[in-house]
Amino acid sequence: MRLDVVTIFPEYLEPLNVSLVGKARARGQLDVRVHDLRHWTYDRHSTVDDTPYGGGPGMVMKTEPWGDALDSAIADGYEAGAREPVLVVPTPSGRPFTQEVAVALARQPWLIFTPARYEGIDRRVMDEYATRMPVHEVSIGDYVLAGGEAAVLVITEAVARLLPGVLGNVESHQDDSFAPGAMENLLEGPVYTKPPTWRGHPVPDVLTSGHHGKIARWRRDEALRRTARNRPDLIERCDPVAFDRKDREVLSILGWAPEPDGRFWRRPRDVEE
Repeated sequence: MRLDVVTIFPEYLEPLNVSLVGKARARGQLDVRVHDLRHWTYDRHSTVDDTPYGGGPGMVMKTEPWGDALDSAIADGYEAGAREPVLVVPTPSGRPFTQEVAVALARQPWLIFTPARYEGIDRRVMDEYATRMPVHEVSIGDYVLAGGEAAVLVITEAVARLLPGVLGNVESHQDDSFAPGAMENLLEGPVYTKPPTWRGHPVPDVLTSGHHGKIARWRRDEALRRTARNRPDLIERCDPVAFDRKDREVLSILGWAPEPDGRFWRRPRDVEE
């Protein structure tokens, strides 16, 4: 996979040289190119922004530097043999970035990121490139950052670990929280390793029992408990056919009850203050 990132802060992307992504780059599984947007400015101040039409606070990133930078990155990619580019625009106003979106992006051979600063990029840039390639505007959460570079790091790591051969164990990501088909999108339960007791805290006996059926059931129950506590919306949205008899018993103990259509809701008297 090829990744191009256009930014006014190339140094912010240095973490792409370490850990999982860095190793994937070193092995040639991920070709990352970082471009300094200011290389495509033509005034002595390297200006990339201007005041917004219609008034209002803040500044808006200009069309000319972005257009020239993206044209250059795209031309370079095609010359190097890359094909089928997809533009990824990190923005608080985009669709939520989920594991499902990460899986979809991991299937693409070439991603181009446009992390913005200030009040964002002149809308005409996205409209222009949407005529040439798919454009995905995505948000990593309901909050606002100073710029989109942090989102690029998040999205790149989420995508890179899904690429064939990047993870040492090909099954490592299949049971992740939010992985498609992973326990119907329940959160992953707690995990343990050696020593068997640490500062008076023992590992749950079931995990050392060697009984694979009981271990699987315990993990399922813990996933239900964690999801009900931290992300009850996932329980509410879950297809009722995903829950077996034991699941329903656990949910009942946790204060959940089935609707007439089988979906679960949390009884008000059991909601924690």
